[in-house]
Amino acid sequence: MTTTTKAADAKKLPGADYFTLGEPVADTKAPGGPIEQKWAKRKFEAKLVNPANRRKLTVIIVGTGLAGGAAAASLGEAGYNVLNFCYQDSPRRAHSIAAQGGINAAKNYRNDNDSTFRLFYDTVKGGDYRARETNVYRLAEVSANIIDQCVAQGVPFAREYGGLLDNRSFGGVQVQRTFYARGQTGQQLLIGAYQALERQVAAGTVKMYARHEMLELIVADGKARGIVTRDMVTGEIETYFADAVVLATGGYGNVFFLSTNAMGCNVTANWRAHRKGAYFANPCYTQIHPTCIPVHGETQSKLTLMSESLRNDGRIWVPKKAEDCGKDPREIAEEDRDYYLERIYPSFGNLVPRDIASRQAKNRCDEGRGVGPAVKEYDDNGNEKMVRRGVYLDFSDAISRLGKDGVAARYGNLFDMYAQITGENPYETPMRIYPAVHYTMGGLWVDYDLSSNIPGLYVTGEANFSDHGANRLGASALMQGLADGYFVLPNTINDYLADALKFPAVDASHPAAVEALESVKGRIDKLLSINGSRTVDSFHKELGHIMWEYCGMERTEEGLKLAIAKIDELQAEFWKDVKVTGVNEDFNQTLERAGRVADFFELGRLMCVDALHRRESCGGHFRAESQTEDGEALRHDDEFLYAAAWEFTGTGEKPVLHKEDLVYEAIELKQRSYK
Repeated sequence: MTTTTKAADAKKLPGADYFTLGEPVADTKAPGGPIEQKWAKRKFEAKLVNPANRRKLTVIIVGTGLAGGAAAASLGEAGYNVLNFCYQDSPRRAHSIAAQGGINAAKNYRNDNDSTFRLFYDTVKGGDYRARETNVYRLAEVSANIIDQCVAQGVPFAREYGGLLDNRSFGGVQVQRTFYARGQTGQQLLIGAYQALERQVAAGTVKMYARHEMLELIVADGKARGIVTRDMVTGEIETYFADAVVLATGGYGNVFFLSTNAMGCNVTANWRAHRKGAYFANPCYTQIHPTCIPVHGETQSKLTLMSESLRNDGRIWVPKKAEDCGKDPREIAEEDRDYYLERIYPSFGNLVPRDIASRQAKNRCDEGRGVGPAVKEYDDNGNEKMVRRGVYLDFSDAISRLGKDGVAARYGNLFDMYAQITGENPYETPMRIYPAVHYTMGGLWVDYDLSSNIPGLYVTGEANFSDHGANRLGASALMQGLADGYFVLPNTINDYLADALKFPAVDASHPAAVEALESVKGRIDKLLSINGSRTVDSFHKELGHIMWEYCGMERTEEGLKLAIAKIDELQAEFWKDVKVTGVNEDFNQTLERAGRVADFFELGRLMCVDALHRRESCGGHFRAESQTEDGEALRHDDEFLYAAAWEFTGTGEKPVLHKEDLVYEAIELKQRSYK
């Protein structure tokens, strides 16, 4: 593509003043042929590493959740030396533990016509045709292996009376393929991965580094060869080296401040890699989860997810009349209730995908038919207003049908959690729910092998972009994390490591390592020296307001441009007026948060630029300028059928957009409809 052509193409895109257009990027690792044969073919063609040579090779894995823990255990079992890092005090505290509802697998235990192809089709359709087809098919293909692996590890999946594993449904599908362990599926799967990991720690193949946060990537001679970490207890800055680096560090939903993510979830590891040259793909694709406990005031720092599995038996409604919104819901007659999802989407009802359920809940509240206490919001002119942000999730029908004990057997711990947080008994009054930021589909760009564009840097699980498109279906996150960790990465990283014994040695004296170490120290010194007047959290909260208001559930071109200006202004103030107390050589959570918030500013800006340039609605990305006559999301395949991979060019410089065309050979592109 000539420079003139690129400039002309860039001008056609909204927000062209905020970026430049680069060369296209493509996945060159997926083999040709029928999609059903690609994974087997790739595994056969990938180079192997002699078992005797594996012990000579070292792999760094950052993250110990389902993707990271499973990868560390699998590579350790294969005989590699693994250095596994996490910022928690134990791998068991990784955020994967918070996933509640279940994990998908195409086992067809219900004999309801499920199959690998149907899981693949549902996932691509659910992601609004913005995921890479080859990766998603492989995900569906290995899903059945995950269940077998986890059962062998002793994961206590729910079982039917006869002893077979039980299943239930999640949003966006019409079969029952979700395996679950009451409302603790993520926790039980993580314990399984943790046990496998600890076995390798005991065997000496995996060395564990808890309370260590990765703050820089070392790229030596064009290859990822190590990381710089901060010991979060002593403050010591350390360098570690390896033949390959794997990032399994989860998502970045905390850029919105209020989210369902653990408070420690951050983007720093991915962002350090991005600044070193790794492309960041589709950063604006944020999943808004429809069943969270609503915001109740100004002092919250966390939102709580209620599992999507509740929509199997709970019915969602709001009062038909705005004047009924303040009433006790038990006093509102059946004919005065609007079961809006069942009314609008009769085929899927309450099990429509998350993006659709979320958007419809927002619409009902915007109409003035929300329930629960009113919370403070501001209109576009900065005027304060009070709005009820909640809809009912009602189990009265389910209790009549199954009995209280029957409902408790399926969802008892979730009901207990809701009662403890809200002080309301969900067996007697409907739950109140509202959408909240939950998962991020964007992440570092990877190819079919899960390799980033930096040789030797691999990215797994939520940290990469490849499998969920513009919207993730429920129960698919656990599936991807374990698929990547147990099955995909161990079979693809060999192809790179087979040549690693020829790589020149890298140690702390290498200029790239020295530069990375000094960069970390300089950044910490700068944060500690500002000594301003505002807390780190006050900046984070203000950034979160900007992101939610202008880059949240609904976005406009005007709003996104305003958000970019506001972020630039707030970021400049941060570096002049933030107050970071304490010293580096100690346990210092303020310093930790300051570094993460500094990265959230840069990421938040890129998210807005990405959202601005994509003037279409798809999945969780709803552009007000692109909707059908009845208010549904309107996609534009003719203009935006690509993944947007962004290249960092320097602080304050315009990022470069590299497009990866999305090619669908196995399924037909359609406008999504769940009606």
